[in-house]
Parts: sequence; structure tokens; C-alpha cells
Amino acid sequence: MAIPILLTIVALEALLSADNAMVLAVIVRPLPLRQRPRAMFWGLIGAFFLRAVAIALAVYLIRLWWVEVLGGVYLMYLTLSHFIRLRQAGGGDAGSPPTSAVAGFWPVVLQLNLVNLAFSIDSILVVVAVTKEYLLVVGGAFIGMALIWLAASWLVRLLDRYPAMESVAFLLVGWAGLKLALEGWDGFAEQIAHHGEWTVHLSQAFFLGVTGLLFLLGSFYAIGKGHLAEARSESNRERHPK
Repeated sequence: MAIPILLTIVALEALLSADNAMVLAVIVRPLPLRQRPRAMFWGLIGAFFLRAVAIALAVYLIRLWWVEVLGGVYLMYLTLSHFIRLRQAGGGDAGSPPTSAVAGFWPVVLQLNLVNLAFSIDSILVVVAVTKEYLLVVGGAFIGMALIWLAASWLVRLLDRYPAMESVAFLLVGWAGLKLALEGWDGFAEQIAHHGEWTVHLSQAFFLGVTGLLFLLGSFYAIGKGHLAEARSESNRERHPK
């Protein structure tokens, strides 16, 4: 009986944290290549610890609606800063790390875990609804976090190979931020204002559907643009050999 529950939790963690992986990939990208895996490792440790603590203290943490609001606003700020920077640069694709990111290894790790805190609260209600068995929840969370780490590592390499994907990534980060902020607003409406009619209740199915659509269409655009740039570069080398 425990194995189906564990598999269910792992699947939920993977689905709920798809946006988390994209955020991790965007935040660690300004670091040198050799420092990224180490930062992702500490981000994974922090994510696991925060998720476990959040689940253990679920009754209390689900009342911290303002953490979700702040986390969501911060992610939307990252997205806005990216596109402002692109506009100031003349509209070209970002080829350098985002200026909105915090410089330095440990500041980046801290930034990762502050965002992880917001996402941890986001996943509490769904996971705890599956089971109250703490060991199963922690085991599922650990496996789910490992999958996120692998996904984020792959996304970092994808961003390096296709620079246009960075804008797609920031769109997804902003979309994840909007979701977090709306869920924080729902918490405020229900817990503080006591006006359930003010809530938005953005469904998980709709969020995942839009996320998948943005990623799919954006990937086609970015990969196509990357191949076109490679073809032009090859053509220029053939015309002007050294």
C-alpha cells in the first residue's frame, strides 16, 4: 500500500515543481560553469529541508499567505527586469547572465532557498492530502527534489545552447510568480479578510496546461532561431575563411 502512495507523491512533486526547476535554472545561470552543479546541490538540499519542514508544520505554514505573495512578486520582478534589460540592449537575445540575479556563489544559493520556501508552501496542501505518513511524504519529497535537480541541470544546458530560450524561461518564471502571488492572495482573502468570494483559485490543470504550451511553443521558436544563427555563422565562415 505504501508504494502506490509513494509513487503518487513523487508524481505530484514532479508536476508541482516543474516551475521550480525552471526558476532554479534561471537563478544559477549567472554563475561560472564549474560552480553551477555545486549551487544546484545546495539548492537541492535546501529545497528538501524546506519541503520537509513545511510538511511537518503544514497547519501553521499554510497561514503564511504573505510568503507566497512576496515570492510571486519577486519572480515577476525577475521577469520584468529581464525584458527591460533586453529592451535597453536593443531587443537582442540575452547572451550574458541576467543582471537581476544576485552575484556570488552563496548569495545565489540563498536566493535559491528563499524561492524554495515559497514553492514549499505552494505544495503543502496537495501532498498532505495524499497521506499523513511523514516518512512517505519525506521520501517522496526527496525523490521529487532529485528529479527537479536533474531537470534544472538540463534546463541550464539548454539555456546555454539556445540563448533565445532565456526569454522563454523568464516568461515561465513570471507565470509561476503570478500563480504564487494569486495563491497568496487567496490565503489573504480567506484567512484575513474572510471573503471567500474574493479568491481566484487558479486550477493546477490550467496552470500546467499554460506552462506546457509556453514551453513547447517557446522551445520551437528558440531552437529554430538557434539553428538559423548556426547556419548563418557557418555560411559566414565559408564566405570569409581565415
